[in-house]
Amino acid sequence: MREAADPARILPPHLPEPPERGRTVVVGVGKAAAAMARAVEAHWPADARLSGVVVVPEGSALPLARLRLLQASHPVPDARSEAAGRALLAAVQGLGPDDLVLALVSGGGSALCALPAEGLALADKQRLTRELLARGATIGEINTVRRHLSAIKGGRLALAAHPARVHSLILSDVPGNDPALVASGPTLGDPSTCADAATVLARHAIEPGPTVAAAWADARWESPPPGDPRLAGHTHQLIGSAWDGLQAAARAAQAAGWRAHILAEAMEGEARDQALAHAAIARTVAERGTPFAPPCVLLSGGEPTVTWQGTPGRGGRNTEFALALALALGGHPRIHALAAGTDGLDGAARAAGAWVAPDTLARARAQGLDLRAALAAHDSATALDALGQLVHTGPTHTNINDFRALVITG
Repeated sequence: MREAADPARILPPHLPEPPERGRTVVVGVGKAAAAMARAVEAHWPADARLSGVVVVPEGSALPLARLRLLQASHPVPDARSEAAGRALLAAVQGLGPDDLVLALVSGGGSALCALPAEGLALADKQRLTRELLARGATIGEINTVRRHLSAIKGGRLALAAHPARVHSLILSDVPGNDPALVASGPTLGDPSTCADAATVLARHAIEPGPTVAAAWADARWESPPPGDPRLAGHTHQLIGSAWDGLQAAARAAQAAGWRAHILAEAMEGEARDQALAHAAIARTVAERGTPFAPPCVLLSGGEPTVTWQGTPGRGGRNTEFALALALALGGHPRIHALAAGTDGLDGAARAAGAWVAPDTLARARAQGLDLRAALAAHDSATALDALGQLVHTGPTHTNINDFRALVITG
């Protein structure tokens, strides 16, 4: 599965030709940006002019030879995110029609280049991001708001590069693979409006604050739409997505002698609700032999949400899914499962995700762990860590959303 999302393998076939007379400026942002940049450096002609900046989460750096690398905060932006946004904008200043901007865009980029719109404080963006995350907003909703609080997202980075041509290579981590949602679309026209962003906040009962409310009311922070003439001639390509990873996982399972079935690539909703649905399907397979005959592997991808009140414990959407799944399965003797982020990071879990087995509940009882209380407190990673069931990969330098596998034995 890793190879299906490895920038070193999947990016080079999509590289454009270097400009004949101009220079090439790389702007990259996201959890895969460093690996994508290395792939560009490895395949770009040595005699072609190449410069630029890429931004990755702290701890995800890779050595680069020709491009500058910055680290910033995720999932809530910080001062480094603001500085990174300014560096990206500066990199594309003063370009001409003979120049090429090569944008390397992957998930996580929204927080990493958080340059507030004119008149907006970074603290306001941080507050709104935290509240949207706490209320269980979808990534589409969160990024709709972000695009209308930003001086760089929603196509504004491409506007800053005008009149240079912009070619974007996008590694998708969003359900549905809308390229304008990945990293909040810094180089693509924005089909949403300030009114859409206001609707998102109202839906989740979040107060925008007077500065944001006033700017949205008079459309002062409107993004350039897809038909903006300044974006004419720009191109983009989707180089990888959750579907590619799921297909690779299915092939690997089949090669090991298992029947593999992909349930869905873009599941959304509360992690606990998704866990209940997966548990019901797995039980039906194990006990009724339908809709699939065991032994088999059930695969799914997507991006669940977690809604909390108060202060959550240590966890992420994958560890929450795994713990809720273990409880729903009730120690079923023939079902094992794994849930993990393909980026190697799962919220505040300090892990990629977790695995569960038929003896998970029994081992928890033996240790005196109250798994239901842990789930209620959104402290899933603490509980699963005590059981030795967290999955640690470190940064994978790619990102094609979350991955789940349920193994039903015969």
